[in-house]
Amino acid sequence: MKTKFLSRAVAASLAVSLFSIASAQEKPSAPKPDIKFDSSAIGDGGGRLVTSYADVVEPVQKAVVSVYSTKTIRERVRIDPMLRQFFGNQVPSERESKQKGLGSGVIVSPNGYILTNNHVVADADELKVLLADGREFVARVIGTDEKTDVAVIKIESEGLPVLSLADSDKLRVGDIVFAVGNPLGVGQTVTMGIVSATGRNDVGILANDQIGGYENFIQTDASINQGNSGGALVDAKGRLVGLNSAILSSSGGSIGIGFAVPTNLAVSILNSLIATGKVQRGYLGVAGQNLDPKLAESLGVPATTKGVAISDVVKDSPAAAAGLKRNDIITKVDNRVVDSQLTLRLNVSQIVPGTEVGVTVLRDGKEKGFKVKLGSLDEQAGTSNEIIPGVTVKTLDDELRNQFKLDRRVETGVVITAIDDNSPYAEILVPGLLIVEINRKPVTDVQSAAAAIKPGLNALLVQYRGVLRYVTINVKK
Repeated sequence: MKTKFLSRAVAASLAVSLFSIASAQEKPSAPKPDIKFDSSAIGDGGGRLVTSYADVVEPVQKAVVSVYSTKTIRERVRIDPMLRQFFGNQVPSERESKQKGLGSGVIVSPNGYILTNNHVVADADELKVLLADGREFVARVIGTDEKTDVAVIKIESEGLPVLSLADSDKLRVGDIVFAVGNPLGVGQTVTMGIVSATGRNDVGILANDQIGGYENFIQTDASINQGNSGGALVDAKGRLVGLNSAILSSSGGSIGIGFAVPTNLAVSILNSLIATGKVQRGYLGVAGQNLDPKLAESLGVPATTKGVAISDVVKDSPAAAAGLKRNDIITKVDNRVVDSQLTLRLNVSQIVPGTEVGVTVLRDGKEKGFKVKLGSLDEQAGTSNEIIPGVTVKTLDDELRNQFKLDRRVETGVVITAIDDNSPYAEILVPGLLIVEINRKPVTDVQSAAAAIKPGLNALLVQYRGVLRYVTINVKK
């Protein structure tokens, strides 16, 4: 049986097939993008016979570009001691080589802003953009976001052809789409298919222990291959609905399972990168679990109800300030449906910190609305504390659950996010360890964890890799 694997859709010349993922950011450019939006329905519903999409595809091709990247690779060279003896430092100890990559991009503003994938431009020393009319430009990185695999680059030109952006939330399974890009460097290519699924958020393309990605992919059977990365996925009206990003394949080539970042998510990243040079994500401050039929009935709502049941509200968080409580069931945020923890996390993350949003909950079986002024996830990440020397912890939330793949059955606790190499506990505790109790006292936040620690022996009930066990540490007086 052949093993399935996920392949990013970016090709490299010579012997290089995939370009590494890393973050790279520069200060944003002063000019603002002039982006066109068209929020009308995706399908035309006309029912007429269509024999050609040439008139739709032709303007799209003008706004899709090829992105060429060059990265310098430095490798240490093993030197024969005899050569070093005779020639000393004249013998080089490092060898440099150039790694070249190829991807695609989409012009979204006449003054040169281009959407592409992070993995197309990551760590590049030089970027060049080739337009469909043969013009070539040097590009610079405005900003990247590894957690969504979205990047914004810019070329210096005016009056460029652009694509208008559709509301990707209106996509439906069965809508006709076209994938446009430069697969395997053969030249600009258009393939056709349908939307196979929307909201693919547990594919494993972006989620790992290091970055805790935000997945919300459009799945399509339009052929996507290496080099298509960052290219356009457009609807039958020629509007951008997504950025081609990855494929699921047993061979490395397209087998009809491709994934694209939805336009709405990509644009929220673009706006933040251009405005601030980084991605600002909203923060709500709740821990919760998906509503299943048994939990729904125990909370007094129909078994078919969808939402996220709040298991804990972080102290002094935006949720706490607004009045959200444990056992509330969140069904909507900013008028967008919440049917799982993943969609809750994704919806909140796309809202600018400081924005007041409506949160709809079911409390005691009745619908109730709250106004919540979201905080900043970056600021929350910076509130970690040392509860014992060299051990930094943070209150458990959905971000940490996804980052460290923690068991969702444990509702509260603190997570070890960093351990100093010189800490006396470095060989006992590890990052990603969830502390549930300290000395038989439940831990709900950083403050309660710090208060429970005492001089001498301390018994910690911890969870690691899905297993609960006790760990004993000795805290010096």
